[in-house]
Amino acid sequence: MLNNIGLPGLLLIAVVVLVLFGRGKISSLMGEVGKGITSFKKGINEGSKELEEEMTDAAEDAKDVTPKETDKV
Repeated sequence: MLNNIGLPGLLLIAVVVLVLFGRGKISSLMGEVGKGITSFKKGINEGSKELEEEMTDAAEDAKDVTPKETDKV
């Protein structure tokens, strides 16, 4: 059913939404969507940086570990 919308259908939907909600409401809504996307991207970048730091720290810790001397009888 939604496969045959096309450009005229999308324009009609956009006009109806604009009439129902008004330009100001749609503008503020799109601003909030933009802020959400920016926040999401920032969170993804910070998470990947933390993960890389933990991997680096774990690799350094693995290099620093010296083998234990076995107890000689």
